[in-house]
Amino acid sequence: MKKETLKSTGAVIAGFAALVILSMATDSILEKTGVMKTEPFDENPVWLIAIIVAYRTIFNTTGCYLTARLAPGKPMKHAIILGIICFVLTVAGLVAMWELPPRWYPVSLMVLTLPAAWLGGKMAVKKGNDQNRSFP
Repeated sequence: MKKETLKSTGAVIAGFAALVILSMATDSILEKTGVMKTEPFDENPVWLIAIIVAYRTIFNTTGCYLTARLAPGKPMKHAIILGIICFVLTVAGLVAMWELPPRWYPVSLMVLTLPAAWLGGKMAVKKGNDQNRSFP
């Protein structure tokens, strides 16, 4: 395997690990403090589920940003690859959770996954371009 392929794979794995760790840690804190119920999830108030959707979307954006920043080249491509992986996993979650209310929760995660990936990649590209500017 080429060195660049390993770096690309590592960038995607690092971004994925970051978003999973952030999501799991936040979920765990909310659950241990009694703010969030995991069973049954639909007993959580709508405002809390909306906050969960928001922080998971932010963490997806963060993971894709990290992937793009670590990518050896083509940062947007790497961010979108991670976004596609997350999208597929989110669709699997949607299918698995379809019978569990509220249905809008997994649907909203699915809808927001690719825009979050795009935003994370775009932010990384902008930051990279800003750092590459030379000032007289």
